[in-house]
Amino acid sequence: MASKPARPSPQPDGFVRRDRPWLLPTNRKLRNLVSISLRNLSLSTPLPSRARGKTIDDDAIPNNFKSPAKLVALREQKALGHSRSSSDLRGSLKKVSEDAVEDGDSEVPAHANGSPTKPKERVNGSPRTPQRPSMARMRRRSTLEWANATPQRRQEKLENVTAERMADVFFSVHVQGVEEPVYVSEVVERTMNPTFRHMDWSACGPGVTRLDHLTLRFWVKSSKMGDWRQLLELSLGLQSLHYLGKSLDQFHHALPQNAVIFYLTDGVYTSFASLSDYAPPPTAPPAARVTSARILPTSSFDALLRLAKLDDSIQDALQTRNKIAADLEALLGANNEALTERDKVAEAEDRQKTIDYAKKTVDKQLDKARRQQEEKRQLLQTRRDLMTEDTSDRTAKGGEMEEAKPELPNLRDEHDVKKKAIQNQRRRICEDLQRCYPIQPVTGKSLSFTIRDLHLPNSEDLDAEPPDIVAAAFGHVSHVVLMLSFYLAQPLPYPVSPRSSNSTIEDPISLLKTNSSTTYKDERALRTYPLFTKGVPRFRFEYAVFLLNKDIQILLESAYNVRAVDIRQTLPNLKYLLYVATAGEGELPARKAGGIRGLLRTKAEGTPDLSRNASSDSASSALGGLLWHGGQHGNGKAKGAVDSLKRNIGGLDSRMKKAG
Repeated sequence: MASKPARPSPQPDGFVRRDRPWLLPTNRKLRNLVSISLRNLSLSTPLPSRARGKTIDDDAIPNNFKSPAKLVALREQKALGHSRSSSDLRGSLKKVSEDAVEDGDSEVPAHANGSPTKPKERVNGSPRTPQRPSMARMRRRSTLEWANATPQRRQEKLENVTAERMADVFFSVHVQGVEEPVYVSEVVERTMNPTFRHMDWSACGPGVTRLDHLTLRFWVKSSKMGDWRQLLELSLGLQSLHYLGKSLDQFHHALPQNAVIFYLTDGVYTSFASLSDYAPPPTAPPAARVTSARILPTSSFDALLRLAKLDDSIQDALQTRNKIAADLEALLGANNEALTERDKVAEAEDRQKTIDYAKKTVDKQLDKARRQQEEKRQLLQTRRDLMTEDTSDRTAKGGEMEEAKPELPNLRDEHDVKKKAIQNQRRRICEDLQRCYPIQPVTGKSLSFTIRDLHLPNSEDLDAEPPDIVAAAFGHVSHVVLMLSFYLAQPLPYPVSPRSSNSTIEDPISLLKTNSSTTYKDERALRTYPLFTKGVPRFRFEYAVFLLNKDIQILLESAYNVRAVDIRQTLPNLKYLLYVATAGEGELPARKAGGIRGLLRTKAEGTPDLSRNASSDSASSALGGLLWHGGQHGNGKAKGAVDSLKRNIGGLDSRMKKAG
């Protein structure tokens, strides 16, 4: 049977089991160095350390029963140092001790907190007995100047303390025989414990990576420094590094200021110069180590010989590579002139291609410019011919123009007279139209009017009246708007078709699509909107009212340059339009008989007579509106009425000729 492995013997007292490094001290080279870090950065000279958590004079406070002599000895032993208190308890103790000495007491009992008891007064010369000590502890008030400060002040002080301790850090690695540093780390900004990236030795040859001595320099720059300053310089050998463990997580000792930590492939190391106060725990003696019956093999002579041969082969390969590189450099140096000429030929060819491309581009631009020049020459010649022809025509007609110049003032005066007569006739026609369609205000309601005794509310309150009354009122309004467009010679952007209570309006500009089930035979029917609510969608009726109000607004702005305040007020805006159209100076001209007959005569002759009175103009406008309105609807009755009117006018002309 196989023998069982021996059980490990217990560890002797005082010994701690520690991990051992893999690398021997003689095998530590620069190639094994992975990274470097710095802990507890300090930019100033360290001050003498003292115990944290209490003041220096706290040691003078007795915690047990002590005599005044011992208090004096303790006070003389330690010098007064920095205190976080504003008052010293030793003053009270001294006073108590002096009182005790005067009374002849050799010892004064003290309270548990270190304060002596106060003796009682003497009675009849007898010694005073000490009083019972009080249970209250003696306290000292804090002298921290920013303890009760505002949060802003405390934050500012903490930032100032942090700024004094933090700095930008980087390090450089130097070796003997090389003037420049073989490695320069990145800059870690605003830190107290910088940890740098892993070091890359690929740019260094074996002559550097096999060294075991280096010089390490740390450079810092804080907010108070103008430039970089060397903080630390260490010249050491990797053999003298002290092993701390696999990682710093297993290290539970406080590190000193500016402690340099080395990370090698087998663990964490430090130098005694940066960690001088660290005492490693003792290791267990060989007898206390864990033993095992299993024998572990070690390297044989053959394996070491093969490793040596492999190392020689690697060195030969490196020498061969360096030799080949040197031969290539020599070959390139010998043929440098030929290579330079070949590069020049390639550059010349590229330049020639660039020049050819630029030449083609310039040729195209030149051809385009020549064509444009030829076109401009032709246009210039055409203009010259037209100018020559026009000059000859003006020369031929110069006599006629000279003959017509004396008549120009008379024609200008006649034009002004006719213009004023047209304005007066328009006033008269608008007065007649206002008389035919009276718009009267409703008593007790502001901005509320009736047209021919039919109340028409504004657009926001159309449901205040029955639908039939509203439709009939909109029919009157549409007819008035259509007549005004004829009399004022202002075309409507949204034509209206007055048919009493079935009036409609058309929108030729935009198309309002609908999702309802109602079908329309063509696009014109879809663009026609009703001014009544019976049997039609509500939104189409509201849109038709909006278009009618826009027509009234455009008549106000185009004909008289008057801005409508609110287009939703239909009858108020129409009343305002009629009021402006009938305004003017002088009396209204009287209507003359025979206006329609004169209109027909003018149309038959083909040229209107400018000296005709204004009544013929109004009659022509009315008749033109009637003819246009009849043509719009295509109504046979309207056409028959027009034919009848023509026949009556013809009979009137014949009777007047006989009477003449």
